[in-house]
Amino acid sequence: MKKKILIFGGTGLIGSTFINYSKELFEIFYTYNENPQNFVHTNSNKINLLLEREKIPSIINQFNPDVIINTVAYPSVDFCETNHDLANELHVNVTKDIVDVASKNNCKVIYLSTDAVFEGELNKKYVEDDFPKPVNYYGISKLNAEKIVLENVNNVVLRTAVVYGSHTKSRFTNWILEYLKENKTVDPFIDQFNTPTLVDDLAKSIIKIIETDVSGLFHATGKTCINRYEFAVKLAKSFRYDEKLVFPVTSKDKKQNAPRPNSTCLDSSKLENAINFQFSNIENGISFILDKSRSF
Repeated sequence: MKKKILIFGGTGLIGSTFINYSKELFEIFYTYNENPQNFVHTNSNKINLLLEREKIPSIINQFNPDVIINTVAYPSVDFCETNHDLANELHVNVTKDIVDVASKNNCKVIYLSTDAVFEGELNKKYVEDDFPKPVNYYGISKLNAEKIVLENVNNVVLRTAVVYGSHTKSRFTNWILEYLKENKTVDPFIDQFNTPTLVDDLAKSIIKIIETDVSGLFHATGKTCINRYEFAVKLAKSFRYDEKLVFPVTSKDKKQNAPRPNSTCLDSSKLENAINFQFSNIENGISFILDKSRSF
């Protein structure tokens, strides 16, 4: 019998990619806020999690899943910095509601978190045992949600970063490639380092987590520690756009509501070993989305 998977945020970048890879493997049910997608072999339910939290128990109980994947989050760090109540509601309170019902139903929760739980002052990649110390409210709210999820030892927290792909909701790569295609300049940061993550890798790793039934806290990112400027230059070269249109800027050059950590590169070895999986480096990830773009 196929496992039943419920995805909160099934039409986002991570959720929809996971569904495309897993819809033949599992019985899939997903929620969406505005626009459903025409996934075959799936069922869905519209819910505004900020305004309709009371519906969470009925959705979970209706489908009675084996695993719940919570991908829901505000994409804007700056929005969270000036809207603490909303960030706390979506990241913390919604997560608590999901975890409470899941625990009663003996259901595993997989929670998608972030590298922003770290302050970014470590001179090497962060591992799971390193002490989290977020510098903005986005990171604070996500860390508080992590703690709730991990109260149940059966659950999983996945910290990821700069998730990209060939999807229309891949914000960073779409911005770079669309602007360069039109010969417009782009100005990515040169002083913020992350380990960008190919969304296809992330989706496949979640499938393996479900199949192997691992639990705990894991980092789930690509292998390459890189700043946004260098990432953009590599995109330009691979897609044969003019790399001279890419101009580096520092965090001080742009007015941002939220402070940013300097370097929050993550080491994903623990997860790779646990599920026998390898995340892509940045070159292989870009080659993957280039190949996919040629097939459209």
